[in-house]
Amino acid sequence: MARVGNGAGNNDIDEECFEDAFDQIPVACKMDLQTSIEECTMALNLVLNNKFSEALDLLKPWAKDSMYHALGYSSILVMQAAMTFEHSDIQAAMTTIKDALQTCQRFKKRSSVVGSLSSLVTKQSPDNLKEEEMHADLCYAECLLQKATLTFVQDENMISFIKGGLKIRTSYQTYKDCQHLLSGAHEAGTETEALRQFEGGVKLGIGTFNLMLSLLPARILRLLEFIGFSGNREFGLSQLREGAQSHSLRAILSALTLLFYHTYVCLILGTGEGNLVEAEALLHPYVEKFPKGSLILFYTARIATLRGHFEKAQQKFQECISAQQQWRQIHHLCYWELMWCHSYQQQWTQALKYADLLYKESRWSKAIYMYQKAAILTMMSEEEARQTGENVEELFKKVEGLKQRLAGKSIPIEKFAVRKARRYSTATPVKLVVPALEMMYMWNGFTIVGKRQDATEALLITIEKAEQSLHTTTNEYTVDDECLIQLLKGLCLKHLNRLLQAELCFTQVMASEKRIRYDHYLVPFTLYELGLLYKLQGDFAKATKYVEDAKLNYKDYSMESRLHFRIHAALNSLKSSPVSTP
Repeated sequence: MARVGNGAGNNDIDEECFEDAFDQIPVACKMDLQTSIEECTMALNLVLNNKFSEALDLLKPWAKDSMYHALGYSSILVMQAAMTFEHSDIQAAMTTIKDALQTCQRFKKRSSVVGSLSSLVTKQSPDNLKEEEMHADLCYAECLLQKATLTFVQDENMISFIKGGLKIRTSYQTYKDCQHLLSGAHEAGTETEALRQFEGGVKLGIGTFNLMLSLLPARILRLLEFIGFSGNREFGLSQLREGAQSHSLRAILSALTLLFYHTYVCLILGTGEGNLVEAEALLHPYVEKFPKGSLILFYTARIATLRGHFEKAQQKFQECISAQQQWRQIHHLCYWELMWCHSYQQQWTQALKYADLLYKESRWSKAIYMYQKAAILTMMSEEEARQTGENVEELFKKVEGLKQRLAGKSIPIEKFAVRKARRYSTATPVKLVVPALEMMYMWNGFTIVGKRQDATEALLITIEKAEQSLHTTTNEYTVDDECLIQLLKGLCLKHLNRLLQAELCFTQVMASEKRIRYDHYLVPFTLYELGLLYKLQGDFAKATKYVEDAKLNYKDYSMESRLHFRIHAALNSLKSSPVSTP
């Protein structure tokens, strides 16, 4: 690795400039572009080997003077914030990004990037200064992209995303300028290591932007297109794939972006059709290189979950927890996943353990963790619940007081939990029906359980027992509860390939629409599921009709934003399907 001294032949100065601060990793006293990229690569490897503080220590001394050190330092904190969703982590990352933007700004050419770097296009060799200008624009754009990512993590409300989108127009335009510049350099036949690294960054940025924008519902995207944004999902994926296969510093970041897309975004904001074969292929080289890396173990476990291999997933999440102790937040991610793994198998005692750990240790959403604890307790037998020493009604009553606001707005999933928990705050509380399974559906968990016939059949038995119990009582929530049961029952039947019975369950919800008093979300969500059912049967015209109905004719219901993201994904998949006659 290149190391630059502060004066040729001056040993005293050189010896003062290098310190054994990181197990034989010295600190350079001058930083050129190549060295800064090499040090950032070293820091990234430290992160992947669970040495998070060592990576930050390596980058921090130069974070005010080197664009790559500034970018690397903020990237680690952004990664932490994006994984944990914790307010304090988000704020710390935001502060660091602002500092990084100032550092990058000092290396940027004041005139436009394309004009100032025309030497590449005109087949002249750029000097080191101009290569620095290229990378300064790239790093600047990447910092702004990180800022946009945090805006999205902070609040999944679509209006917030618009505001974030407006703020990052500069980033998007800079990436497009960089892409134009890269094309010119390729036409000129320019080949340098700095340009290869530049190309890796352009593909990461252009790919991520296109993928993020392609997720947005059409009405939002139309507003953004008015100011120059556009999103092409396939182009975004291809850019990220090419970036992941490159040998640049950002190859692993392109791979991690694709992994996050296939294992989370497709589930929560899509129809659940992530490409697990590609996810495994992307992960494979890093499993070999960083076998104990917590990020690698985490995604290995997550893929196992999505395949329905719950036992393997639980083992890998435990390995991930044991792999490092520096970032407890990664443990919290594992606890969340383990809570769901056990819930999918109706191992409620174990699920409760992880919900309780999250409530005690994680600051992301105390309201959700408390709601999960209470919801899981309702799924237990009276004897099992009594042995925990917890009081279900008291737990539900605490949920509303734990609600928080991020960026001045309530978190949609918290608002949903608070509204449901209010049934326990009246003089005569009315029990919720299978609330843990209802929340499972909100996170698209039935798509995951559906990979396992045994788990799906067991869930169906639980739902049918709840259905029978509803016949013994009548109250103001009865119709709502019956419709919830029919929606969840229909999902189980669909995954068991009992499609006609599933359709009957969904149409029963639709028939009860005018009698639903509180859970108005059930109708648009059921229309959406009915559309997916018809798609599965090959009736794409009918599928489109029902999904469009959910999109156009309902508003102001719980989790509306999340459903609109899913509707957008469903309509996109239907567009690429052959249209059948009704």
